[in-house]
Amino acid sequence: MTAPGRSAAARRLAAVGRWLFFPVVLPVAVVSALRGLPADLPVLGVQLVAFTPWLAVPAAAALLLSFLGRRRWQQVLAAALAACQAFWLFPLDVREPAAEAAGKQITLVAMSINAELGGADAEGIVRLVRDRHVDLLAVEEYTPELSRRLAAAGLDGLLPHRDAHPRAGAGGTAIYTSFSMKETGVLPGTQFTMPVVRLDLGDGSGTGLRVVAVHTLAPVGDGLGQWRRDLATVARSDNGSGPLLLAGDFNATYDHREFRALLAGTGGNRALVDVAASLGDRLVPTWPMRDYRLPGIALDHLVASPDIKGSEYTVQRVDGTDHAAVIATLHVQVP
Repeated sequence: MTAPGRSAAARRLAAVGRWLFFPVVLPVAVVSALRGLPADLPVLGVQLVAFTPWLAVPAAAALLLSFLGRRRWQQVLAAALAACQAFWLFPLDVREPAAEAAGKQITLVAMSINAELGGADAEGIVRLVRDRHVDLLAVEEYTPELSRRLAAAGLDGLLPHRDAHPRAGAGGTAIYTSFSMKETGVLPGTQFTMPVVRLDLGDGSGTGLRVVAVHTLAPVGDGLGQWRRDLATVARSDNGSGPLLLAGDFNATYDHREFRALLAGTGGNRALVDVAASLGDRLVPTWPMRDYRLPGIALDHLVASPDIKGSEYTVQRVDGTDHAAVIATLHVQVP
């Protein structure tokens, strides 16, 4: 009498698994299709793809439910989606810096922070610069009022050289550094100011380090086209020689095709390296740190040419902004 009872319970459990499979697998299937599509996506698609890493959880749940439900087609579909998620979580095309070449190596600490309309805690930023011995700081959403607060907190004494473009709202950007530098302009045609400087690393080679402070328009509303143009402009900023650092808020994750294209190099330019990805930290979120009830994703990056090797990458919260600061030690290979 007990065997039939167990069989009925097993059938009910299998039926539950088959029905629960659908709502669990649907978002995984939709976003996976968008992630794998080699074409420009609409606004909603771009936004959904940013959260691809978080789909590993429902993908695993769908796989378990498929075996519980005992439907072969569900098992095959769930296994395929889980394989896609595993491949995207641990991509084979994450590039590492080139092998160390002959010459000198200059070490510096770089940091980037989106100050969210200038509201970031200036003392917190300066504290990070001091405690982490930062040599190069890129600040996005840099306002005149934030400039004054940073000066009052003592930033100019730590990083006396700067190329500052304060603007009300989100459009301002600044580069602070302890190295002598030459201002070489701003990237053309971008919504937000993206200054470009060349640091004198003091090694006597005359090569210098070219730095671009990046802040692309977010892919929301009618800003999608400008977001793509901004990323393309940033990609073209590599002149193909000498060390290069792109530091800032790209408003893009590794799961965006446009960001991967930037890393791969365009128009014969070099393949670039996402420092966090090269160190196994690409999934550490930098946004949102507050306000939004969303899973965290990595929008802020330090992207370097292959002759720069990263180490000691960290993500640090700063009061007053929904973005975290990203900090890394960079080892620049010079002739």
